[in-house]
Amino acid sequence: MDIEFWIFAAGIFGLIVGSFLNVVIHRLPKMMENEWAAQCAELRNEAVSEQPRYNLAVPRSACPGCGHQITAVENIPVLSWLILRGKCSACKTPISARYPLVEAANALLWVACVVHFGPGVPALGAMFFTSCLLVLALIDFDTTLLPDDITLPLLWAGLLLNLPGIYTGLGSAVVGAMAGYLSLWSIYWAFKLLTGKEGMGYGDFKLLAAMGAWLGWKMLPLLILLSSFVGALIGIALIILAKRGKDIPMPFGPYLAAAGVITLFWGESLNQLYLHL
Repeated sequence: MDIEFWIFAAGIFGLIVGSFLNVVIHRLPKMMENEWAAQCAELRNEAVSEQPRYNLAVPRSACPGCGHQITAVENIPVLSWLILRGKCSACKTPISARYPLVEAANALLWVACVVHFGPGVPALGAMFFTSCLLVLALIDFDTTLLPDDITLPLLWAGLLLNLPGIYTGLGSAVVGAMAGYLSLWSIYWAFKLLTGKEGMGYGDFKLLAAMGAWLGWKMLPLLILLSSFVGALIGIALIILAKRGKDIPMPFGPYLAAAGVITLFWGESLNQLYLHL
């Protein structure tokens, strides 16, 4: 089949999966909070009241304003939001533009994976990698959490796919995972010993370890440099344009995720340019 077919298919399925990613972004942190509350109650020897089932499949998506359940026709990626003009069909409560933006972003990432790697296992793996990074970036932005339910499978998937050396050699992937974790862990403790404050969370260590497992240890300096650069630009923009206070902490995960996507597609070229300079 022609490459155009695979690009089209990647775009369509990227939109569909992007709709599911919106569910993960919204529900996974709430599922984690419910689990923590139950564990705390158990440690206090308190009776845990039975809660309604709440997971990625149940209950059905509904309008937070009136409780109207979203129908299949109202759940077509991007198109439904445009037809409804960004409002609930029942009560006209505004629907965040982030939902179609996430769907479109995931579709574009999947198309980029097919264009860059061509049809095959490398492109499929890159789709999984970029979708996980998209979810982690937005969850961290909303909650400052990087769920182990995503970061740890992402790490193991990187090692698995690099058994035959799809993105880097297995040795480089293993060292990348170890060095990725230890590099941010060292920075964390150095900052804490010097200032008495925590500069980042353990989820950041695991995320960089996962990226090291996918991309290899040689890409770690580039990942850290890019994430710091992106973070500095966005941080300055938020302070100047959004009047964000300098003392308000900003999650590092979104910047790591952005650096991971850039490195996946252009890491080799950027490394060569950096070494040449």
